[in-house]
Amino acid sequence: MEGRSRPIYSISAVARMLGIPVATIRTWEERYALVVPDRNPSGYRLFSRDQVEQLRFVRMHMADGLSAADAHRLLAERLDAGLAVAAAPSGGQPRLLILLAEHDPYAAELQEYFLKTEGFEVEVALGEEAARRAFADNSPSLVVVEVLISGGSGFSLCRSFKEDHDVPIVAVSVLECQDQVLDAGADAFLVKPLEPLQFVSTVRDLLGSSALLQAPGRVMANE
Repeated sequence: MEGRSRPIYSISAVARMLGIPVATIRTWEERYALVVPDRNPSGYRLFSRDQVEQLRFVRMHMADGLSAADAHRLLAERLDAGLAVAAAPSGGQPRLLILLAEHDPYAAELQEYFLKTEGFEVEVALGEEAARRAFADNSPSLVVVEVLISGGSGFSLCRSFKEDHDVPIVAVSVLECQDQVLDAGADAFLVKPLEPLQFVSTVRDLLGSSALLQAPGRVMANE
């Protein structure tokens, strides 16, 4: 069950989280073959959280002046030695609004508790129409969408929210449907029951709230 709860990120989500252009992530994969994501049947790249941390490691060392080649070489040495690739320490959590589009009041209550404990504002919507109204009225910074909301309307909600306003979306479900929700516009997918730390870290990552992500400048492929 622990492996099932780990988040899966699309390449566009990773690019936004780390401030690395999508084209650069693809180039690094092809050139260095070190951070190689899985692919879904449609060919979309699916990154694990460990791979996000590896790319963050590369970005951090490039920001310190290393070339992309040297940063990847350093990453390879750490991985070969079995050393952890640690995330940068988190800074203060901004009070951003999260919309929870759920169908289960109990699950919504738990998610709300996890997020409020971390300092987020939370709006709960128990149903598709309530979620659409809350989205229009509140302009949330991120949306958590239960795929099975209102009989399976989570897919259409993801599409609508992404089209109306390019807001980060975390899709959650007891179903193994990561390919479908990522195709529908979600940026990350988590399988229920949610593991609290994984859930909160996924939200933080998509909002770019770590100290590293607040560093100035964007990293390009500086060979």
